[in-house]
Amino acid sequence: MAREPLPELPRWDGPLSHPFYSKVVKRILDFLLALILLVPALLVMLPLAVWIKLDSPGPVLYRAPRGGYHNKTFYICKFRSMVVGADKTGGTTALGDARVTRAGRVMRRLKLDELPQLFNILKGEMSFVGPRPELLLYTTRYTKEEECILWVRPGITDRSSIVYVAQDEIVGTENPVENYEKYILPEKNRLRVEYAKTQSFGLDVRLFFETFGGLFGNAKKLKRENEEHRRHKEGQA
Repeated sequence: MAREPLPELPRWDGPLSHPFYSKVVKRILDFLLALILLVPALLVMLPLAVWIKLDSPGPVLYRAPRGGYHNKTFYICKFRSMVVGADKTGGTTALGDARVTRAGRVMRRLKLDELPQLFNILKGEMSFVGPRPELLLYTTRYTKEEECILWVRPGITDRSSIVYVAQDEIVGTENPVENYEKYILPEKNRLRVEYAKTQSFGLDVRLFFETFGGLFGNAKKLKRENEEHRRHKEGQA
């Protein structure tokens, strides 16, 4: 089935920091690191793919259009963490969202659903560090100041991902889309603009390791919650 035509994204003609690093050096580093990580990542992705398939009906991967590098739309690749058709009922995940599968809850907490984006990086569509790619619904609305977001490669992680790691808790259960657009999106875009205009090797390294620190904290929190749940069930037995 043919895909629907995608909207034209805004352009950016202003200056960016460290253009040679952004266009050349960073691309080389991304490609080499993605190649190095691909084999160990596949050892994790294969059992995850089996778990996803057994956990709920539907495809293993989720692909959707996002605003990309040099205002070109691309298809982001993730492990499917929600029920089929979830994106048709809203693009923002609420707290305790019933659309998220059991496997998806674990993957999203540990960001394991992002692993297939290694292939986006190898293709040059994404970077390890860069503004998280947004829904076209939002990228087509960028202001003149925000258009620079599309002039650096989108990434798996950025400052906004670290700041809003518990985004579902902030949007809550009532009107999550409205809450996201009102309370989170403007600040996320401000952080993305800030990154696009100050991108450097030192900044990327810092954000890369801050992300791993956050994931380690999430893993410990998830383990603690599972132990508390197990003790609660044993106490009821």
